[in-house]
Amino acid sequence: MNSTKVLDAKGMACPMPIVKTKKAMKELETGDILEIHATDKGAKGDLKAWAKSGGHELLKSDEDNDILKFWIQKG
Repeated sequence: MNSTKVLDAKGMACPMPIVKTKKAMKELETGDILEIHATDKGAKGDLKAWAKSGGHELLKSDEDNDILKFWIQKG
């Protein structure tokens, strides 16, 4: 999937992946896709809920060798 920007949130504990995601989203235009890489298992539910509450869309999530990957489209 093509992403506009990649955010490396690996090794960060909650709530830092959300804080970094929120900051990165402010730099994007509507329709752009942010790809997030995280290792905190809590990021799964957190990012899904955050995207929904912020009017964004979680397009896809994946796990690859203990690295969680998310693609969120800015609403």
